[in-house]
Amino acid sequence: MRYLQLLAHSFPTIPRVTTEIINLEAILHLPKPTEHFMADLHGEDEAFHHVLRNASGNIKRKVNELFDNTLRESAKKDLCTLIYYPEERLEIARREEIDLDDYYQTVLNQLITVCRNVSSKYTRSKVRKCLPSEYSYIIEELLHESSEDHNKQAYFNVIIKTIIDTHRADHFIICLSYLIQRLAIDRLHILGDIYDRGPGAHLIMDTLCDYHHLDIQWGNHDILWMGAAAGNLCCVAGVLRLSLRYANTRTLEEGYGINMVPLATFAMETYGNDPCTLFLPHTEASMQGDDEKERRLISQMHKAIAILQFKLEGQLYHQHPEWQMDDRALLEHLHLDKGTITIDGTDYPLLDTNFPTIDPNDPYALTPAENDLIHRLQHSFVINERLKRHVDMLLHRGGMYGIYNSNLLFHASVPMTEDGQLREVNVAGQRCKGRALLDCVERQVRMAFDNEENKQSRQAACDYFWYLWCGADSPLFDKSKMATFERYFIADKSVHTEKRGAYYLLREGAAVCDLLLDEFGVSGPHRHIINGHVPVRVGKGENPIKADGRLMVIDGGFARAYHDTTGIAGYTLVFHSRGFQLVQHEPFSSTEEAILNGTDIRSTTQIVELTGHRMMVADTDIGRDIATQISDLKKLLKAYRKGIIKEKN
Repeated sequence: MRYLQLLAHSFPTIPRVTTEIINLEAILHLPKPTEHFMADLHGEDEAFHHVLRNASGNIKRKVNELFDNTLRESAKKDLCTLIYYPEERLEIARREEIDLDDYYQTVLNQLITVCRNVSSKYTRSKVRKCLPSEYSYIIEELLHESSEDHNKQAYFNVIIKTIIDTHRADHFIICLSYLIQRLAIDRLHILGDIYDRGPGAHLIMDTLCDYHHLDIQWGNHDILWMGAAAGNLCCVAGVLRLSLRYANTRTLEEGYGINMVPLATFAMETYGNDPCTLFLPHTEASMQGDDEKERRLISQMHKAIAILQFKLEGQLYHQHPEWQMDDRALLEHLHLDKGTITIDGTDYPLLDTNFPTIDPNDPYALTPAENDLIHRLQHSFVINERLKRHVDMLLHRGGMYGIYNSNLLFHASVPMTEDGQLREVNVAGQRCKGRALLDCVERQVRMAFDNEENKQSRQAACDYFWYLWCGADSPLFDKSKMATFERYFIADKSVHTEKRGAYYLLREGAAVCDLLLDEFGVSGPHRHIINGHVPVRVGKGENPIKADGRLMVIDGGFARAYHDTTGIAGYTLVFHSRGFQLVQHEPFSSTEEAILNGTDIRSTTQIVELTGHRMMVADTDIGRDIATQISDLKKLLKAYRKGIIKEKN
């Protein structure tokens, strides 16, 4: 009764209740809106934004269907480019010697046709909420009045003509284009690793902060940046090391305004006579002229921050014996007089023995200059307003996993034993596994940013970010070790091996996937696990669809650094009312090329799974929530009619 009385405040009369029931029942019978799943964007902002603008090729497909027999290929290409990049394309049109009024008349009619098509899955109410306020009434009239109706044709044409005559055509076209982009994708799922490798993670994050319907599953690279923002010194060093390794400091410097001058000064003073050849960046840039000087400075900075990272992580491993990572504190096993290091009882020669900042008697101690440097860098991360806004978004709209419409989403792994059972892991003194483990990890991450927690708990949670980055039982890593030091300094590749956890070996089995889906309470006749993290080697014949269709791995290598590994340039998994399609993208040239020449990402589509019937809203999580609302409203209606609750004027 208390609940129904509260509900009555929103629906105070029988007509209000019945109208809402009718509306909700109608929504249940609309086609299921389209969801897009993407993973491992790794800072490739131009490719990501283009895929988002073209809805993974869906807008191009609709344009081809709608204008197949009425437009030439060049005209369809121009229309698509206008939808993707309206401001830039209109600027080009204004420079061309064409009749602008005729151009506006044509493209406005075309855009309204496309917009009417992409809005057809939604209620008028939902479309209305997406409309730009200044044109809401006009667009709604154009979308719902057919120009083929002779009685309405003059009305329709006058609206178009008036938009042109009042010099609002450009702005109206821009608004229509962005409305089409928005309606083409109802919900976007990002399965982690937005950061590192590519140059524009900050630009991707800006877009996601304002995206209309989004969820994020944290990846290991996202966690590294979140740890840096929380003040974890190891994470600060790790972020800088990775950025310098790929000669990519745009996100750091341009995106977040991190001052790299102190690191550059320290590196030149400490390693001025060191060629640092082991630390040359992974870049295609030429080594001639000024580039060679720049690469040498980057290499010196790279070495300086790497040594600093090894010191800081060694301190953490000794502070947290519960992590069981003392074997990864390697600096104490250096023999600088011999030029070797002992690992697992074996001595290996070092490729570089110039360690001027390491004290053999206290190898993890920071020099005064190192201590000053890392705390200055830490301060830059912690106080950064743009980074704080981005991390707040990751906390607000993200988590360790998500369950949507019978799909279980997580970035990397759920730790398992070799015999296919869930593995118990110690998190902050609590042993847990499976879903409880991921929940516990998520609580630790959030605790690091919770000002209500005591200082000691917050510091422990802050330290834990580093374990999530490279700990053997971390669900975001799940390998035997992160062999960073070995890869830099030891030629013997046998010590470079990072043995993957059991999950990666077992997940191709249908029974293991069913066990995990049951563990997370995922139900439905068509249920799936969707992962990123491990690039799919498409060029070598690897199939992203595994375990008889129960598992989909959608890391197709958005980052240019992975193109040679995967043979492609990323995936988008599209889930619409007919089923699943996997869109495989070829490398993207550039935004400039796309605007000037209408060059689109070449994509191929693989049908993953088709349902026997078209899915409706009633078949989705939202549909089940609506069905519950309808049931509650019917109880309220009954209470009104029996006089148990009185209607209000």
